[in-house]
Amino acid sequence: MTSHPPFVTAPTLAGVAHGFFGRQGGVSTGDLASLNTGIGSDDDPALIQENRHRVIASLSPQAALAGLYQVHGADCVIIDEQSDLGQRPQADAMATRTAGIMLGILTADCVPVLFWDAKAGVIAAAHAGWKGALAGVTDNSIAAMQSLGASPDNICAAIGPCIGRASYEVDDSFVARFTAADPANERFFVAHKQGHAMFDIAAYVAARLAQAGIKRIAMTGQDTYAAPTEYFSYRRACHQNENSYGRQLSVIVLES
Repeated sequence: MTSHPPFVTAPTLAGVAHGFFGRQGGVSTGDLASLNTGIGSDDDPALIQENRHRVIASLSPQAALAGLYQVHGADCVIIDEQSDLGQRPQADAMATRTAGIMLGILTADCVPVLFWDAKAGVIAAAHAGWKGALAGVTDNSIAAMQSLGASPDNICAAIGPCIGRASYEVDDSFVARFTAADPANERFFVAHKQGHAMFDIAAYVAARLAQAGIKRIAMTGQDTYAAPTEYFSYRRACHQNENSYGRQLSVIVLES
C-alpha cells in the first residue's frame, strides 16, 4: 500500500481537493530526501515519479497530473481534455475547468498560489517567484480563469509555503525594481543591514490578489527556508553548499 505524504490545506479551498506538499513522505535520499517531485532536479527519475505518484494518490488517485516548464515568467496556459499532459508548456501558471486534471506547481522558496471558483467550476495554480509576481502571474491566472467562466468575486485563493520575510534578504537594487513599479510596494520591505532589506513576498502576492479583486485569500504561513525538515529551499541549499535541491509540489484538482 502506497503511503500518503503529509500536506497542508487552506480554509479558502475547503470543498476542492488540494494540497501544499512538503519534503516528507517520499523515497528520494541525501540532500533531496525525501518527497522530491522536481523533474529536472539531480535525482533518479524513477524516484521522482514515485514521489509524484504518492502526491496524486493522496488526493485523487484517478487524476492525471499536469505540470509546466516553469521559467519565472507571467504566462498562464489553459489545460483541458485535449491537452497533451506529457508536454510541459513553458509557463508559470495554468487554469482548467476539466475534472480529473490535477494542476501541479513546483517550488523551492517561490510562492505557490492555488485558485478556485466553486460556482464556475474553475481552478488554477501559479508559481510566483519574484520576477513572475512582479510581472503579474497572478493577474494572468485570474484572467485565464475568467476566460473559462470564473469571476473575481467568486474566486478563492491560497498562498502556500514559501520563503518568509525573516529569511529573504535582498539588496537595494532589488527593492528599487518593486518601488519603481509602484511606490507603495515599499511596505513589503523592512530595512536590514546597510544596502539590504528583508522582503515579504507572500504579503506582496496577497496584495496583488486583493488588488485584482480576490476577496478570500488564505496564507498558510510556513517559511520554507526556516523549516529544513519540512520543506525544500533553494536559498538554504545554496547557503549550506548542498549539491542539489529538491522541489515540493502544490496541487489542486476538480474531482469527477
